[in-house]
Amino acid sequence: MNREKVIVRTSVLGILANLLLAGFKAFVGLLSNSIAVVLDAVNNLSDALSSVITIIGTKLAGRKPDKKHPYGHGRTEYITATIIAVIVLYAGITSLVESVKKIIHPEQPDYGTAALVIISVAVVVKLALSFYVKKTGKAVNSDSLIASGEDARNDAVISAATLVAAVIFLLTKVSLEAWLGAVISLVILKSGFDMLRQTLSRILGERVDSALSLGIKKTVAEFPQVSGAYDLILHSYGPDMLMGSIHIEVPDTMTAADLDQLERDITDKVAEKHGVILTGISIYSVNTTDDEIARVREDIRRRVMSHEHILQLHGFHMHDDEIRFDLVVGFEAPDRKALYATVCEEIKAAYPDYQIYIAMDSDMSD
Repeated sequence: MNREKVIVRTSVLGILANLLLAGFKAFVGLLSNSIAVVLDAVNNLSDALSSVITIIGTKLAGRKPDKKHPYGHGRTEYITATIIAVIVLYAGITSLVESVKKIIHPEQPDYGTAALVIISVAVVVKLALSFYVKKTGKAVNSDSLIASGEDARNDAVISAATLVAAVIFLLTKVSLEAWLGAVISLVILKSGFDMLRQTLSRILGERVDSALSLGIKKTVAEFPQVSGAYDLILHSYGPDMLMGSIHIEVPDTMTAADLDQLERDITDKVAEKHGVILTGISIYSVNTTDDEIARVREDIRRRVMSHEHILQLHGFHMHDDEIRFDLVVGFEAPDRKALYATVCEEIKAAYPDYQIYIAMDSDMSD
């Protein structure tokens, strides 16, 4: 499946559908003097523009890596998603201003059969478009398509509300047009804020998806030489480009040649099974011959893990008068540094004859 072609084809379908709906709604809205229908048409135009930007972003993101951008251009999709969110916000603000004007200076709408039919058709079309675009977006991991699908669903709800307002007016002669326009504007604004928040979160860097993180660690731990996989860090260079590193615990009896082959095998397996490129695999050496070291390791593990918000101890190493290990402190701890300091003091008091070196790790992945 060619991801770029699928996104472009789906976006073109969205553009055509939204342009047709916008034209019909604008025509009907102007004839019937309905601000809600006109604003709904404007919303369709913004959706069409969003699809155009999605296509442009996908094309730019699909460019091959070059010397200046060796990791490719995939993050361009996050930038175009931000632009789409800003456009939606602008449309929401504009429509809210117009709705408020109509509330202050109301005008009576004039619905006809054609208007009701077109609005009804719009509800059906938007629901179908929402289902198709969102499903496709999830299949190709496109945030822009998923957002467009959700926006189409919101449009269907808005059109349905417009239809209800029209029926109420025909039955009671009570016009809810301007107020409905204001509600539509707020829905558009919420959609824009949600899209912007999600996109900015991606740009800032989000926690690795739990299923992916656990899956990668499980794959790595399936190698018989690996007794533990930790500190998985992944960086996103676009929706379909993840690169990162991981730490593994292995027996201290392995040779450099053994480690080299193991790292190559792990890299190949993770890339094949999860589509993730591991650019670095760090090694923790686990003692397998000294019973005293094993006893000390388990004693320290028991002491450390008795503290709430301490999630993990790994990378334990004991040699001569030194003891080293990494400590994972959860983000939910009230004071992570204070908890870390407390644990350090406790271990130093329990083993005064050793130099204690404890590295505080963050809870980067499940």
